[in-house]
Formats: sequence, structure tokens, C-alpha cells
Amino acid sequence: MDKKETMKAVICTKYGLPEVLKIQVVDKPIPKDNEILIKIVATAVNSGDVRVRGLKVEGFMKIIMRLVLGFSKPRKSILGTVYSGIVESKGNKVSTFKEGDKVFGMTGFDFGTYAEYIAVKENGNVAYMPENANFEEAVSLIFGGQTAIYFLEKSKISEKLEPKVLIIGATGSVGSAATQMAKYYGSDVTVVCSSEGKFLVESLGVSKIILYDKEDFSKQNRKFDFIFDAVGKTSKKQCEKLLAKGGIYKTVGGLEYASESQKQLVLIKELYEKGKLKAIIDKTFSFDKVVDAHKYVDTGRKKGNVILKINE
Repeated sequence: MDKKETMKAVICTKYGLPEVLKIQVVDKPIPKDNEILIKIVATAVNSGDVRVRGLKVEGFMKIIMRLVLGFSKPRKSILGTVYSGIVESKGNKVSTFKEGDKVFGMTGFDFGTYAEYIAVKENGNVAYMPENANFEEAVSLIFGGQTAIYFLEKSKISEKLEPKVLIIGATGSVGSAATQMAKYYGSDVTVVCSSEGKFLVESLGVSKIILYDKEDFSKQNRKFDFIFDAVGKTSKKQCEKLLAKGGIYKTVGGLEYASESQKQLVLIKELYEKGKLKAIIDKTFSFDKVVDAHKYVDTGRKKGNVILKINE
């Protein structure tokens, strides 16, 4: 019998502080007939990753999370939800991709991207990388981009003429993507961020900025057609008086989770290639510094994306 090939992966040994993450040797996946095997070059440490690792949810949501993900530790122990990399091999029935193709994608609740390799279905949430992006840039677009597209589409933003949009937490991976996407759809965008993040949002072409460390955004006299809380720190009640008649409020902090699709990835690819979407990268860590990367994201101070380099 052939000896199984192995790879390195980050294992979440239990819920807790970043130190629960350990690099271990595990079996290298073998692609099924309809799958491609991807050598992962880069992944990202997102807010969702640290939330799962630390079980950082309140009240009854802790019970729900344990039921969904695993009671004392994640059942799917290799965390990480986004990747960019190179197709190393493919199953017999794969026709879309070939060996050597540069691809990027998201695994959602299947996780598994804190590893040297991953096998994914060719018709899943995977697409060719933007031609003008390197691996770090490509992977930085996914989590924020797909989440932003989902919530902006839920607001029916593309059906409105110059809608007034308020984005709360505009400097994170989701907020910075949502800001750019809203502008792409022709919105009149106002953002809420800290004084420290002002330079970043200005670089995205935003001039209407509310600095939450200088004033209370909820005391604005303006009305908005769509309010999007990209960090999950507000409630609809808190924002209600800012909503125009028929206005919509959405938050990443509620029970509504963004669903991802290949169609969203293709849109992200097109927007990046046209210069309508920028890659916002705060820091890049090597694979063996995954604990440090999680500690940094835990501070809540990241601007844009934190990248984890897996293979050079």
C-alpha cells in the first residue's frame, strides 16, 4: 500500500487564546474526481477566524456555535476560510481548471485554508485569480469582498439612483471592501471610522467621514437609504433615526451570515482588474507566525487584511 503524503497545517486544539493554534503534520488531501488540489500560497486571518478560535460570541450564541462547530474544539480543526494558490493536480472529471492555474476562493464553514494544500470542488466557490494581482493581493480581496457583495445586494443598492449609504467600521476587510463596492454602484457614501483610519478611507476616495472618537455618529441629522455595520458593534435601534423612509439596516454582528458564490468571486476579479477595487493589506505574517497574526487581529486594530504566507 502506498504511503500517504503529508503536509503541515495549523490545528485549533481547543477554543481559547491564539496559543491554542499548533502547527502539525497531517495527511495531504487527495482530490476526488470533481476536485482540484491547490497548493496554497497565501491565506488571511479574518475577524471570523478569531471569533471561531476564541468562541467570541455572547450569550446563547455560544451554545449555538458549539453545536454547529464542535463542543470543546472545532470539529474541523484546520481553520481559515480564504486562499490563493496554484492548481497542483485535478480529478478525472475536472474540465474548468488545469495544473498550474492560479486560483483563489473561499471555503466558508468548511474551513481548511491554514494548510499547505486543500482539495476543493471545481464548481465550488473558486475562480481564476485577477490577472494583475499577486497571491497576497488576491487573497486579501475575498472575505471582505464576498461579505460586502452579499449585504449590498440584500439592500438592493444597484436598483437605486445615487443611494445615500452609511458604512460603520470602514477600515476593516469588510468595511473597506463595502466602501469601494458602494462607490462602484454609484452611492453617496459616508463612513464611520477612527481618526487613525481617516487616511485609509480618504485613499478610497471618501470625503464624508465621521470620526467616532471625535463625535457620536448616531447624532447626525442626515438620513441614509442603507446603513451597513461592517464590524457588528451597533443595533438597528441605535441607527433607526438615521434611516430614510424605507431605508435598510444590515450588520455582520447579527444572525444573518453572508453566503458566498463563484459569481461573487468573478465580480471581485473583474473589479480588481478594472482598478475599481483595491487590495488593502495591513500586515503579512509567515506560516510559523500564525499565533502572532491572531494576536494582532485580536487587538481589533487591523486596517484591511492580515495575510498569512503558507508557501513561498
